[in-house]
Amino acid sequence: MADKYPDLKSAKLADAAIHRGPGGETHQVAAADAPALTSRQGIPISDNQNSLKIGRRGPTLMEDFLFREKIFHFDHERIPERVVHARGFGAHGFFETYESLSDITAADIFQRAGERTPAFVRFSTVAGNKGSADLARDVRGFAVKLYTKEGNWDIVGNNIPVFFIQDAIKFPDLIHAAKQEPDRGFPQAQTAHDNFWDFISLMPESINMALWIMSDRTIPRSFRFMEGFGVHTFRLINAEGKSTYVKFHWKPKLGMQSVVWNEAVKVNGADPDFHRRDLWDAIQAGDYPEWELGLQLFDDAFADEFEFDILDATKIIPEERVPIRRVGRLVLDRTVDNFFAETEQVAFHTANIVPGIDFTNDPLLQGRNFSYLDTQLKRLGTTNFTDLPINAPKCPFHSFTQDGHMAFNNPRGRVNYEPNSWGTGPRETPKGFRSFPAEDTGEKRRARGELFADHYSQARQFYVSQSETEQTHIKDAFVFELSKVETPQIRARVVSHLVNVDKTLAQLVADGLGMKLPAAAEPARKPITDLPPSPALSIIKNAPGSFKGRKLGILVSDGADAKLLAALEAAAKQHGAMVELIAPKVGGFTASDGKLRPAKQKVNGGPSVLYDAVAVLLSEDGALQLQQEATARDFVADAFAHAKFIATSKEAAPLLEKAGVEPDGGVMSLGGAKDAERFLELCTQLRFWEREPKVHAV
Repeated sequence: MADKYPDLKSAKLADAAIHRGPGGETHQVAAADAPALTSRQGIPISDNQNSLKIGRRGPTLMEDFLFREKIFHFDHERIPERVVHARGFGAHGFFETYESLSDITAADIFQRAGERTPAFVRFSTVAGNKGSADLARDVRGFAVKLYTKEGNWDIVGNNIPVFFIQDAIKFPDLIHAAKQEPDRGFPQAQTAHDNFWDFISLMPESINMALWIMSDRTIPRSFRFMEGFGVHTFRLINAEGKSTYVKFHWKPKLGMQSVVWNEAVKVNGADPDFHRRDLWDAIQAGDYPEWELGLQLFDDAFADEFEFDILDATKIIPEERVPIRRVGRLVLDRTVDNFFAETEQVAFHTANIVPGIDFTNDPLLQGRNFSYLDTQLKRLGTTNFTDLPINAPKCPFHSFTQDGHMAFNNPRGRVNYEPNSWGTGPRETPKGFRSFPAEDTGEKRRARGELFADHYSQARQFYVSQSETEQTHIKDAFVFELSKVETPQIRARVVSHLVNVDKTLAQLVADGLGMKLPAAAEPARKPITDLPPSPALSIIKNAPGSFKGRKLGILVSDGADAKLLAALEAAAKQHGAMVELIAPKVGGFTASDGKLRPAKQKVNGGPSVLYDAVAVLLSEDGALQLQQEATARDFVADAFAHAKFIATSKEAAPLLEKAGVEPDGGVMSLGGAKDAERFLELCTQLRFWEREPKVHAV
């Protein structure tokens, strides 16, 4: 033992985990019961700090198989990232069925009220690379894997119910145009560039989606506060073989909420992982996010009378036309154990459906069903990706697939085919999946249905359904994005499409760009201009009326009123909100009661963009100190500019004045602890939108 570890004073340390330094020195770094470090082949490793050499300073030997295995695996740690939806974050949970739906579907998951089905959900952005920021203006993926008793069912959707294109053959063009321009490799995770808007301006079918992506839907406050949609029309099939059309909706229990654009830009700088951290923190705190699964159910009679084709993925069916039936809840209650093994290796596929669910002829869906397997093979390197724990069914499964890279679930014995005369192995079952026997006839053509040609009517309906505040945000988003487009002709083409949507919107965008209003683009089909507004399409009109699940940031200093702080914390807790304290030093502050309190953030690391509402509780000395601090002034000024509710102690007035804040109906002075509940009640409105036109007059 002394020869092996010459500098150890006690042989008892030999059973502990040992760290060997560059000079040969050794240190005990773990308890004596630590497991032995081994190679991937299970071979115990005696020295994980030094490669095998000739002498202390000699060349490394090729025979060092332990180094070879370690560096080989490291060199291949990164699998190809997803072409789209590369930046994602996932969590585990369950789906609970509210009632039996046996009358409309034979899907086992919907047969028994109260039954819980394991689930995994991955949220993502579409255009950005894996290392991009969370709050880019982008569609959010909302993919749900349900591990049912009859196999895995994937609802691979987005937080927007429509899409850019009608036929999957255009998908490569769309994504090529949206991602970095190939000659320069930028811009990253944004569509404010020539290629994207050139594509949109030449593809009128994208105009409805363009209105959606310029809305607040693409800058959500949190994954927890956004809707999800299956996008396509599917079928539900009952035990008798009857078909009912269905569109899938996920409705957040906490309601919808977005940020404003200036806020999004600053959040990305302050915390690029804002959405990831928000979901992680909520689950870790036991504040489990929930969504309800809603179904829009309709039949052929409705499909025939609808103004648009139900197979067109660029269209919705307004909730006012077909109400949403809520049939269950999705709860996320567990974070992943390993991000790579679960969130990165999870493989979703639109064609993963179970008996009782079926497809329609939506050409975008049909193309997705074909494409996804190729994607998984490229990314995960083997057709056996279905055997990875995150992808494997949780019900019994049996097949005759075999071999391939990384095969570890192969048939045993001589039987690897079916039918066989050996009397072993799985067989077909009458309860197995059956496709709906839809009858389709017609010429073999590259074409689309006539109703697919209306590209503007629902875009107009979406726009007129928004509140005045949201309409302004849409206008501002168009102006911002198109101001980054260098080619005037592209800007003009986009605005010419907007003329067909809403002439006032088009004029406002043209004015914002400093250009003349162009003539309307020639429509392929005359737009319907009298579709009624759909209030369900507005975020602000459907505000939750609650501050539950939100976060209150309290800027404090030494001498801050302890009773006032305690009252705010108690009121926030009563409303189901979280509280974070921001102080000049993260080590904490001494409140007026003489007690030292720790802070969550230092003032220059906890800007107000991270919070849904803020309070400023300062002593007189604290206010004098912080009014000299630029980030403290920004804390208040940004909260005011972003239309947030602000509570202040009277001592904080000098900081507000220095930050240029003029108190209004959204700024509340706290006279005492009794005012805390009044302030939290005010916060249930989420934003003081009346302020926004005054602070953004341009």
